Amino acid sequence: MIEYVENKEIIARRIARFFASGDVVNLGIGLPTMVGNFVPEGVTVILQSENGMMGLGPAPEKGKEDPMLVNAGGMPVSILPGGCFFDSATSFGIIRGGHVDYTVLGVLEVDQEGNLANYKIPGKMVPGMGGAMDLVAGSKKVIAATTHLEKSGSSKLKHRCSLPLTAAHEVDIVVTDVGYFTVKDGKFRLEEYFAPYTPEWIVEHTGADVVVAPGCKEFK
Repeated sequence: MIEYVENKEIIARRIARFFASGDVVNLGIGLPTMVGNFVPEGVTVILQSENGMMGLGPAPEKGKEDPMLVNAGGMPVSILPGGCFFDSATSFGIIRGGHVDYTVLGVLEVDQEGNLANYKIPGKMVPGMGGAMDLVAGSKKVIAATTHLEKSGSSKLKHRCSLPLTAAHEVDIVVTDVGYFTVKDGKFRLEEYFAPYTPEWIVEHTGADVVVAPGCKEFK
């Protein structure tokens, strides 16, 4: 019997494999910020933050943080040689102009139509929309990053989102801690699975329609 164990690191590792040198990437707050730590050696991506920075580097060592240098989520960051700063109008011009290759967002729910909800839980305090609405509409590819199951055991991948939507029909790829999915023809298509989970287990524990791709393989 396979027991589900939350694993955010494998989500970040798999997402980092999508990028090629020169890609402009926006990483949302929370889980997506881990992705920058797993970009493969030899691949140079340009990390953008909607509060007006391009060319973000790794998180600074503890004690070496600059309080004036933070990302859109308020977390300390570093800036690489050649990095630059600009105002919000320029930042959102980059985003809305279609110059971001990938945006990676944490989600509360994502459904098989490519809809995502990540900014509001009625009756609870959450960070809010931020720049997510612009990012999902303006980026070339949208990746939803999330653990597969809620603490209650229910799937975060849904037939239809029940929470207020951040955007409709914008998600291209979903990576959870059990596998990597694309959104195609109104269904989740399982492209890769992460051991110890099997395609059969994933189909059974996903609250939506899942098709196993003919070339589905284990992620190494």
